[in-house]
Amino acid sequence: MKIKFCGAAQFVTGSSHLIELEDGFKILLDCGLFQGKGSQIWDWNNQWYFKPSEIDCMILSHAHIDHCGRIPKLVKDGYFGPIHATHATRSLCAVMLLDSAKIQEMDVMWHNEKILKKRKKERQNLREPLYVGEDVGPAMMRFEGHPYDIWEQIHPNVQVMFRDAGHILGSASVTLKINENGKETIVGFTGDIGRPDRPILRDPIPMPEVDYLICESTYGDRVHESTPEQSAQFLEVIRHACIEKKGKLIIPAFSLGRTQEIVYMLDKMEHEGILPSIKVYVDSPLAVNVTHIFSLHPECFDKDINDYIQSNNNPFGFNNLVYVKDLEESKALNVSHEPCIIISASGMMNAGRVKHHLFNNIENPKHTFLIVGYCSPDTPGGVLRSGAETIRLFDEDKMVRAEVKIMDSFSAHGDKNEMYDFIANQKGKVKRIFLVHGEEETQVNFKHFLMEKGMGQIEIPTAGQEFVL
Repeated sequence: MKIKFCGAAQFVTGSSHLIELEDGFKILLDCGLFQGKGSQIWDWNNQWYFKPSEIDCMILSHAHIDHCGRIPKLVKDGYFGPIHATHATRSLCAVMLLDSAKIQEMDVMWHNEKILKKRKKERQNLREPLYVGEDVGPAMMRFEGHPYDIWEQIHPNVQVMFRDAGHILGSASVTLKINENGKETIVGFTGDIGRPDRPILRDPIPMPEVDYLICESTYGDRVHESTPEQSAQFLEVIRHACIEKKGKLIIPAFSLGRTQEIVYMLDKMEHEGILPSIKVYVDSPLAVNVTHIFSLHPECFDKDINDYIQSNNNPFGFNNLVYVKDLEESKALNVSHEPCIIISASGMMNAGRVKHHLFNNIENPKHTFLIVGYCSPDTPGGVLRSGAETIRLFDEDKMVRAEVKIMDSFSAHGDKNEMYDFIANQKGKVKRIFLVHGEEETQVNFKHFLMEKGMGQIEIPTAGQEFVL
């Protein structure tokens, strides 16, 4: 049995890991989009470390684009096998991938217009989208939905089980039970590890004991704030930005997961009478669609939100909350002077409507940007996180005069202690751990942390590296 790391290797995005059995059966774990800017990202998203037509089955951990975003291209390039995922992940992918296709088309159109306008002789640099909306339908036809905690036969010698990872709606760890030559080997993939005691979702459930583990490491070098501190800090940020400064609080947040969590927290504040009387805009058509899907999958909810629903049957809606779908309404927010909260995608500010809110508001000291999760260093969100004094947007240099706040406690990824707690039951059993989904320096720190805990042999694979298990 062999495993090849085809993405998210010493990099956070682009999740893709290939397992090949001795009989040649090939299993692809995730097929995510590399996110960021620059020609290398474009190149990575257009190349494979395998032939799509030779993959026999695919297993998807969850519906974030850095884990599922290249599935339409995979099918377009020749993949004909099933795509195994939880029921909620299947539902979410239908809207996530359509939105991703739209972004692919818009980004390519903008790139090509720029080439034709400025460098007419460089037509060889024109691009085509990775995929378009019409490619999503054939990809969705490959999906097969599965429940949590049930062993499913996907090959005469392979069983798979999904277990709730507590990261986003439908997210799962993946455990494979593989029989070769009369010997059973168990391989695990954490997917993205969620956090305990978070709103909406159940706590992450540790995986069964495995022989080999592919483990995420996004926040492997830090510890998040606690939930009580987070709520108080968030309320203080709102009051300072919208009441004291009388400005806008702009929160770049992924449409899936982060937006619903923030809206739910604001709903509870409003229900308790502590939220200032200001408008809250969710400026993302995708977030509207995703929030509807949340309501269709209460099987993923934790006890707290189910209890809350008994007294408030809509945890994602209150009087001052406005969901914005229309583009003209979104544009009007840029020229509005009313103090308000704007929650808009994408979370890294490298695409979507929030990039326009950034462009139009970053030079005004009245306004505040609250970054609530990981951003790749080369994205606008990453630039702001670094404390930069200028930022380049739409070919213009902008001064960073708005206030920038960071609250990593909103992250849906476990910190180093929470990730260790999730995999602690593997100690003494697991033969080898492969760290993925993290920047190299973070992974090195997490490796040392795990070794101090006695976790054994730990590898940090490079892109395309192959190991024999």
